[in-house]
Amino acid sequence: MFQKPSPDIALSVKETDESCASTVNSVHDEVETIVGPSVVVEGDFASEGNILVKGTVLGSVKTSQLLTVEKGAKILANIRAGSADVSGEIKGDVKVTDKIELSPSARILGDVHCGTLVVEAGALMQGKIVMKGINIDNPRSEKKSSSSRSRSASKSSSEDNSVEA
Repeated sequence: MFQKPSPDIALSVKETDESCASTVNSVHDEVETIVGPSVVVEGDFASEGNILVKGTVLGSVKTSQLLTVEKGAKILANIRAGSADVSGEIKGDVKVTDKIELSPSARILGDVHCGTLVVEAGALMQGKIVMKGINIDNPRSEKKSSSSRSRSASKSSSEDNSVEA
Protein backbone atom coordinates (compact mmCIF):
# COMPACT_ATOMS: atom_id res chain seq x y z
CA MET A 1 0.00 0.00 0.00
CA PHE A 2 2.72 2.53 0.92
CA GLN A 3 5.67 1.71 -1.23
CA LYS A 4 8.88 3.61 -1.64
CA PRO A 5 8.92 5.49 -4.92
CA SER A 6 11.34 4.22 -7.48
CA PRO A 7 14.54 6.28 -7.85
CA ASP A 8 13.43 7.46 -11.32
CA ILE A 9 10.20 8.98 -9.97
CA ALA A 10 11.96 10.64 -7.04
CA LEU A 11 14.57 12.09 -9.40
CA SER A 12 11.96 13.52 -11.82
CA VAL A 13 10.04 15.18 -8.96
CA LYS A 14 13.23 16.76 -7.66
CA GLU A 15 14.15 18.03 -11.17
CA THR A 16 10.68 19.54 -11.59
CA ASP A 17 10.95 21.36 -8.24
CA GLU A 18 14.39 22.72 -9.17
CA SER A 19 13.24 23.91 -12.62
CA CYS A 20 10.21 25.68 -11.09
CA ALA A 21 12.43 27.37 -8.53
CA SER A 22 14.90 28.50 -11.20
CA THR A 23 12.02 29.88 -13.32
CA VAL A 24 10.68 31.90 -10.37
CA ASN A 25 14.17 33.19 -9.58
CA SER A 26 14.84 34.19 -13.21
CA VAL A 27 11.57 36.16 -13.33
CA HIS A 28 12.61 38.09 -10.21
CA ASP A 29 16.11 38.61 -11.63
CA GLU A 30 14.68 40.12 -14.82
CA VAL A 31 13.07 43.06 -12.96
CA GLU A 32 15.70 45.18 -11.28
CA THR A 33 13.52 48.00 -9.96
CA ILE A 34 9.90 47.92 -8.80
CA VAL A 35 7.89 51.01 -7.89
CA GLY A 36 5.12 49.61 -5.70
CA PRO A 37 1.47 50.67 -5.90
CA SER A 38 1.69 52.94 -2.84
CA VAL A 39 5.03 54.51 -3.84
CA VAL A 40 5.43 58.00 -5.35
CA VAL A 41 8.84 58.74 -6.86
CA GLU A 42 9.69 62.40 -7.49
CA GLY A 43 12.74 63.40 -9.53
CA ASP A 44 14.95 61.73 -12.11
CA PHE A 45 14.63 57.96 -12.03
CA ALA A 46 17.26 55.92 -13.89
CA SER A 47 18.18 52.23 -14.02
CA GLU A 48 20.27 50.04 -16.30
CA GLY A 49 17.91 47.10 -15.73
CA ASN A 50 14.19 46.48 -16.22
CA ILE A 51 11.76 48.77 -14.38
CA LEU A 52 8.26 47.78 -13.25
CA VAL A 53 6.00 50.68 -12.26
CA LYS A 54 2.88 49.97 -10.21
CA GLY A 55 2.78 53.35 -8.44
CA THR A 56 3.46 56.95 -9.52
CA VAL A 57 6.60 58.54 -10.97
CA LEU A 58 7.01 62.32 -11.32
CA GLY A 59 10.09 63.65 -13.14
CA SER A 60 11.93 61.56 -15.71
CA VAL A 61 12.39 57.83 -16.24
CA LYS A 62 15.36 56.28 -18.04
CA THR A 63 16.35 52.66 -18.64
CA SER A 64 18.21 50.92 -21.43
CA GLN A 65 16.04 47.85 -20.87
CA LEU A 66 12.29 47.16 -20.51
CA LEU A 67 9.91 49.60 -18.82
CA THR A 68 6.61 48.06 -17.71
CA VAL A 69 3.77 50.38 -16.63
CA GLU A 70 1.01 48.33 -15.03
CA LYS A 71 -2.69 49.15 -15.06
CA GLY A 72 -3.36 51.79 -12.40
CA ALA A 73 0.21 53.15 -12.52
CA LYS A 74 0.89 56.78 -13.50
CA ILE A 75 4.01 58.32 -14.95
CA LEU A 76 4.04 62.11 -15.22
CA ALA A 77 7.45 62.31 -16.83
CA ASN A 78 9.45 62.09 -20.01
CA ILE A 79 10.60 58.53 -20.65
CA ARG A 80 13.58 56.94 -22.40
CA ALA A 81 13.67 53.15 -22.57
CA GLY A 82 14.94 50.25 -24.65
CA SER A 83 11.39 48.87 -24.91
CA ALA A 84 8.11 49.41 -23.09
CA ASP A 85 4.88 47.62 -22.18
CA VAL A 86 2.22 50.12 -21.14
CA SER A 87 -1.06 49.31 -19.39
CA GLY A 88 -1.20 52.44 -17.19
CA GLU A 89 -1.09 56.20 -17.83
CA ILE A 90 1.78 58.30 -19.15
CA LYS A 91 1.80 62.09 -19.43
CA GLY A 92 5.02 63.05 -21.15
CA ASP A 93 7.10 62.25 -24.19
CA VAL A 94 8.16 58.63 -24.68
CA LYS A 95 11.33 57.66 -26.57
CA VAL A 96 11.76 53.92 -27.01
CA THR A 97 14.67 52.45 -28.96
CA ASP A 98 12.93 49.21 -29.90
CA LYS A 99 9.25 48.34 -29.37
CA ILE A 100 6.43 49.88 -27.35
CA GLU A 101 3.27 47.86 -26.70
CA LEU A 102 0.03 49.49 -25.53
CA SER A 103 -2.63 47.33 -23.88
CA PRO A 104 -6.34 48.24 -23.93
CA SER A 105 -6.03 50.17 -20.64
CA ALA A 106 -3.01 52.25 -21.78
CA ARG A 107 -3.29 56.04 -21.91
CA ILE A 108 -0.53 58.24 -23.34
CA LEU A 109 -0.64 62.03 -23.54
CA GLY A 110 2.58 63.03 -25.31
CA ASP A 111 4.76 62.32 -28.31
CA VAL A 112 5.98 58.76 -28.94
CA HIS A 113 9.26 57.99 -30.74
CA CYS A 114 9.86 54.28 -31.35
CA GLY A 115 11.09 51.57 -33.67
CA THR A 116 7.92 49.46 -33.51
CA LEU A 117 4.48 50.41 -32.18
CA VAL A 118 1.90 47.80 -31.12
CA VAL A 119 -1.51 49.18 -30.12
CA GLU A 120 -4.31 46.96 -28.85
CA ALA A 121 -7.93 48.01 -29.29
CA GLY A 122 -8.98 50.35 -26.49
CA ALA A 123 -5.62 52.05 -25.92
CA LEU A 124 -5.77 55.85 -26.13
CA MET A 125 -3.06 58.22 -27.37
CA GLN A 126 -2.85 61.93 -27.98
CA GLY A 127 0.37 63.22 -29.50
CA LYS A 128 2.72 62.78 -32.41
CA ILE A 129 4.10 59.37 -33.38
CA VAL A 130 7.54 59.14 -34.95
CA MET A 131 8.85 55.75 -36.08
CA LYS A 132 12.22 54.73 -37.46
CA GLY A 133 12.45 53.56 -41.05
CA ILE A 134 10.63 56.31 -42.93
CA ASN A 135 12.40 59.42 -44.14
CA ILE A 136 9.90 61.86 -45.55
CA ASP A 137 11.08 65.22 -46.83
CA ASN A 138 8.99 68.12 -45.66
CA PRO A 139 6.75 69.05 -48.64
CA ARG A 140 6.62 72.68 -47.49
CA SER A 141 10.39 73.03 -47.68
CA GLU A 142 10.36 71.53 -51.18
CA LYS A 143 7.71 74.01 -52.31
CA LYS A 144 9.67 76.93 -50.86
CA SER A 145 12.90 75.84 -52.48
CA SER A 146 11.27 75.19 -55.85
CA SER A 147 9.37 78.49 -55.78
CA SER A 148 12.53 80.37 -54.82
CA ARG A 149 14.33 78.63 -57.70
CA SER A 150 11.59 79.65 -60.14
CA ARG A 151 11.72 83.24 -58.84
CA SER A 152 15.47 83.41 -59.29
CA ALA A 153 15.13 81.88 -62.75
CA SER A 154 12.52 84.47 -63.74
CA LYS A 155 14.73 87.27 -62.35
CA SER A 156 17.71 86.08 -64.34
CA SER A 157 15.63 85.80 -67.51
CA SER A 158 14.27 89.34 -66.98
CA GLU A 159 17.83 90.52 -66.42
CA ASP A 160 18.83 88.81 -69.64
CA ASN A 161 15.99 90.62 -71.44
CA SER A 162 17.10 94.01 -70.08
CA VAL A 163 20.67 93.41 -71.24
CA GLU A 164 19.48 92.58 -74.76
CA ALA A 165 17.41 95.76 -75.06
